[in-house]
Amino acid sequence: MIEWIQNFIRNYSNGMYFPHIQIKDIIEILIVTIIVYEIMLWIKNTKAWMLLRGMLMLGGFILLAWLFQMNTILYLAKESINVLAIAAIIVFQPELRRALEKLGEKNLFSNINPFDKNKENQRFSDETLDSIVRACYAMGSVCTGALIVVEQVIQLTEYEMTGIELDCKVSSQVLINIFEHNTPLHDGAVIIRGDRITSATCYLPLSDNMTISKDLGTRHRAALGMSEVCDALVIVVSEETGLVSVASGGRLLRAINAEELRSQLSQIQYRKTETKNKFSIRKGWHRS
Repeated sequence: MIEWIQNFIRNYSNGMYFPHIQIKDIIEILIVTIIVYEIMLWIKNTKAWMLLRGMLMLGGFILLAWLFQMNTILYLAKESINVLAIAAIIVFQPELRRALEKLGEKNLFSNINPFDKNKENQRFSDETLDSIVRACYAMGSVCTGALIVVEQVIQLTEYEMTGIELDCKVSSQVLINIFEHNTPLHDGAVIIRGDRITSATCYLPLSDNMTISKDLGTRHRAALGMSEVCDALVIVVSEETGLVSVASGGRLLRAINAEELRSQLSQIQYRKTETKNKFSIRKGWHRS
């Protein structure tokens, strides 16, 4: 039996090429695999999926033109390919920018550093966390609308400039006073960096996601839009229902209770848990 197997292998493997694989080849294959996987994920979760579908349709059309020797169409396609590439970069500039920002957020050294547990690694204190939670549900109980942006890695300077600059410690009383009806600062969003409120009445980009429920108003669309262009955690208090919702990564978790909001804030409180938080936050979205 063994001799038959040896003869079989010898007969059918004669002339076949078996490359010599080294460790660096395996590492190179893994790197390319990860890059391709990340690109596919990015394409799936952004408008780039529509771009890819359009490119495939255009490629199929050009293939048909080549098969039937339509020289005019082939000439136009050849001359316009560079213009189309530049146009795609311009049209999808926000998505490309976000992809590069996500790449810059990954900090391998901070994730493997066992001594990274000091106060400097804390984005905001427990007192700030408690103040945000208390303020949100106090405003929700009286149906006072609110929009609070909690900054993470990406600084939100360009959005701060659209509002009124502040520099005050986060407290539930200050947040409630800002969003009180008929006050100068109640319209727009508040941006929180660390333990400080940096700006109020800020304008946020609205989401153009067509799958969003029609029940959601401008505040929720602004929260989703902000979460699509940066890594901030955006908290919304509905003026109509008083319900509290959270937006992150282009996804909305609606009608959460105080413990769930506290959990969401706790997950972004420390920088060393960034990689872990991405999975734990996404796990919660299935509930909505």
